Amino acid sequence: MTQISNKYDLEERTAKFGEEIVKFAKKIPKNSVTIPLITQLVKSGTSVGANYCEADDAESSKDFQHKIGICKKEARETKHWLKMIIVACEESKDEAEKLWQEAKELNLIFNSINNKIKNKGRTVNIN
Repeated sequence: MTQISNKYDLEERTAKFGEEIVKFAKKIPKNSVTIPLITQLVKSGTSVGANYCEADDAESSKDFQHKIGICKKEARETKHWLKMIIVACEESKDEAEKLWQEAKELNLIFNSINNKIKNKGRTVNIN
């Protein structure tokens, strides 16, 4: 897996993540078990970046929050498919675990953004 140089450029980071998912998926041996897993992995793994681009071009704050929520869900779903692929193809474990870690970090980033949006504008009463 190539190293992502700028951890703070989410558009680039999510694009690189999608690219790495595609490269990884191409290496997995194809059989009746792995084919549906690969399909789901590629869909969710590449959707993270696509939805981040959508969020970046959101037409409203509600639209932005919705798209960030999708990014969060897709990153989490990608973690699930990576776990399933490890079970189906144990020789892919090392690379899958690296991708799983990046999916986890992206999920946490989008969760943090989502929480900040939800809490924005709320006032805290200290009585």
